[in-house]
Amino acid sequence: MHEEVAAYVLGVLDEEDLEAFERHLDTCPSCQEELKDLTALPGQLDELKHPSASEDDPPMSMSR
Repeated sequence: MHEEVAAYVLGVLDEEDLEAFERHLDTCPSCQEELKDLTALPGQLDELKHPSASEDDPPMSMSR
């Protein structure tokens, strides 16, 4: 995996690196394929941070 693909998907590249990677992406089928595979990653990470509660699940208790 090309490290810049993941950084690009997560939006953590600075402007200079972003522009350089986008130029590279235009000519690299391997990175284009990796990008397709990783496009859902930010949404999946958000879901892990903020899982949607199912209506059937009881509320989580903070006390023990």
